[in-house]
Amino acid sequence: MTTTTPTSSRYTRPLRLLRPPGVYAPQHDTRLLLNALHHENIGRGAELLDVGTGTGALALHAARLGARVTAVDVSWRAVLTARLNARLSGHQVRVRRGTIASFPGHGWDIVISNPPYVPSPDASLPTRGAARSWDAGHDGRAVLDSVCDGAAASLRPGGVLLLVHSGLCGTGATLRRLRRAGMRAEVSERTFVPYGPVLQSRAGWLRETRLVTGTQQREELVVIRAERA
Repeated sequence: MTTTTPTSSRYTRPLRLLRPPGVYAPQHDTRLLLNALHHENIGRGAELLDVGTGTGALALHAARLGARVTAVDVSWRAVLTARLNARLSGHQVRVRRGTIASFPGHGWDIVISNPPYVPSPDASLPTRGAARSWDAGHDGRAVLDSVCDGAAASLRPGGVLLLVHSGLCGTGATLRRLRRAGMRAEVSERTFVPYGPVLQSRAGWLRETRLVTGTQQREELVVIRAERA
């Protein structure tokens, strides 16, 4: 399957990417994080880490901006897909299987992440299949919290984390966690989008657990920008 990435004002020509079954396709959250990335002053040679790269869409856009990009994902299928998309696009991106903790002692200028964040009736994380790219435990924070906890140690002083997730996971919880780690954190982007198929299928469970109220059918997406002091 082939998909296209969202564009920005700086690049009107979208990237055409291979997206095999089981690898997360660029969606609303990808576009929101891409907008946030273009607000950063990415100088040529800036070192950037993309955590949970999926197809490599955001990593390739960062490479277009001149960054030296490393991308990681826990899924071998995503790793191989991102490597192939990098080769087909002609952009230099190093892709590895791993997490934010895979490069101890490396100080990144920018870390970006679109991790799994959808609350799930199943507390355990899936180990295969498409749901691996979105299911994240009962509160949706199983992966988010590890990214927050690893950010300060992964960034150089003055480095920036850009993290996208759903408001269902608790925007305030993310801000507090990052601030406790000594980072200056705020919401830099937000939008509301209709429920996709996954949330629609869980609407009853979300109401039962009080993650949503009433007949809510729109999801808030936020980008958290956190800077290491």
